[in-house]
Amino acid sequence: MNRQALFRALPSIDQVLNDTRVESLIASYGRGTTAQELSNQLEQLRQAIMQGAQPGTREQLTSQLIDASEQALAQWFKPSLRPVYNLTGVVLHTNLGRAPYPQIAIDAMVDVSRGASNLEFDLSTGKRGRRDAHVEQWICHLTGAEAATTVNNNAAAVLLVLNTLAEKKQVVVSRGELIEIGGSFRIPAIMKKASCKLHEVGTTNRTHLHDYEAAIGKKTAALMKVHTSNYEINGFSHSVSAAQLAPLAKHHQLPLIDDLGSGSLIDLSAFGLPAERTAAAAIAEGVDLITFSGDKLLGGPQCGIIAGRADLIKRIDKNPMKRAMRLDKVTLAALEAVLKLYTRPQQLLQQIPTLAMLTRTADDIKTTADTLAGSLAGRLPARLQISVQACQSQIGSGALPTQTLPSFAVVLHTPEGCSAGTITAALRALPKPVIGRTHENAVWLDCRTLTDHESFAANLLNLTDTLNA
Repeated sequence: MNRQALFRALPSIDQVLNDTRVESLIASYGRGTTAQELSNQLEQLRQAIMQGAQPGTREQLTSQLIDASEQALAQWFKPSLRPVYNLTGVVLHTNLGRAPYPQIAIDAMVDVSRGASNLEFDLSTGKRGRRDAHVEQWICHLTGAEAATTVNNNAAAVLLVLNTLAEKKQVVVSRGELIEIGGSFRIPAIMKKASCKLHEVGTTNRTHLHDYEAAIGKKTAALMKVHTSNYEINGFSHSVSAAQLAPLAKHHQLPLIDDLGSGSLIDLSAFGLPAERTAAAAIAEGVDLITFSGDKLLGGPQCGIIAGRADLIKRIDKNPMKRAMRLDKVTLAALEAVLKLYTRPQQLLQQIPTLAMLTRTADDIKTTADTLAGSLAGRLPARLQISVQACQSQIGSGALPTQTLPSFAVVLHTPEGCSAGTITAALRALPKPVIGRTHENAVWLDCRTLTDHESFAANLLNLTDTLNA
């Protein structure tokens, strides 16, 4: 068949849309979207003919169009945000969604999503209410703060506090605390955007109380401490604690702000984890305002929590930017549910997945890794060798950056003529993508965060087809 005959054999979009085989596509994706994709596929057929392809008869071309469009539409409408297996060894992985939610938080989110709620309505008075009231009492109960408010993340919390308390004025911060964390979040840049001026004191490794005192002047609006999050300064170093700064701030009638970073509501050492200063400890030390995250060590939804003096919280709530940063009803419902769990600390390991994963013993993880390796043996491609190796997990998201946790991983050794990149790509292409890490041209699947090895093993068995695709 010559080229002109092939072009004449191509069906029109209207003809294909009237084909009974397209009815299900229209029902699933809409007539306009289906027509658009058919047009895209028709253009590809035209290009193929121009390049010498011989697609076939009109019936064959119509079938090709419908099949290709069905595949393309299914791929297009597949959710972009999907569950994955995080086996990187970083428990709170920023790129992989950080903390998994407790079931009670998930239930609360679903429940409040079904219809109207009393988000900003006081049921006792019948008048307009304050949305942060749903979580404020619990934050205050757990931290000892007078008042609290919430925003969409801790970066927003820092920005809002600085803009409210120090606009066009100076904030004194140690040079050793001028951090940069993931996503180019830098304290100097945040201060600039908050319209306040950074007054850095001390040196990178040593800052003393007299450095802060010498910096205080007429333009000073606040003293600030910042959690170093993803690094520590050791060796010949010195820093000033919040407890030491609090009397100085009080003497000069300046607010002391303490950005706790990940933040923790409990003494983690009680669970065998490295100690992290708690929000309650900071308030007890005399800090006027603390800020911290909800989706890291707290094990809840992404948010920024601001707690401290009632008069300062009142000023923050009146800042016009607060409205742009406020939490939605779903996040508030999840946060309230998680905060309530902390009133029963003896049950936290059973209720909060993040803490359960962080406190797993190496022996328990090795049992999971051994069981998984055994169930996969002989069922994956013969050239893909499997072993179980000891490794170290990280907490992640700036929490306890120099501390690691003993763990075990199932290791997929790269066969000759294959790269680790080929295996990681195949793992990402599985029905439920698997994200591991590579080391010495092998793929390591850290089992610390793996709680259901049977479902995981069933998913991993698709690796043969994926590697051969």
